[in-house]
Amino acid sequence: MKHHTKSKGDLGVLKAQVDLYEKGYMILLPHTEHAPFDLVGYKDQVFKRVQVKYRNLNKKGILEVRFSSSYSTSQGVMTKFIDKCEIDIYCVYCPQTDECYYFNPKSFHKSISLRVDTPKNNQMLNVKFAKNYREVP
Repeated sequence: MKHHTKSKGDLGVLKAQVDLYEKGYMILLPHTEHAPFDLVGYKDQVFKRVQVKYRNLNKKGILEVRFSSSYSTSQGVMTKFIDKCEIDIYCVYCPQTDECYYFNPKSFHKSISLRVDTPKNNQMLNVKFAKNYREVP
């Protein structure tokens, strides 16, 4: 099924809401699209600001997440890096696995690559497997 970019983002946020709810979080939504996060999860007296991304697997079976966004202006393509101080958790929804993966963006530099399948060369050193990122940190 083909989705418009906005529809994909909306689906990712909905999937994150359901997944976080099933993990015991109360879901709080901002009343603006201009917040640096998509939702807030509340559990055990702790609030967590969550930025949600919808990402397809690439040809190598990897979810690639950059901590930036690109957009076009009359001056060309601009890149804006996220302010990691405004987000507690990144949630990545992958439609191929129909699962959400969670991590603290402050633990990584400019991006993270999560692998769904074992590499063809069976290399395991320094590989971040998506299945290890199913729980909220």
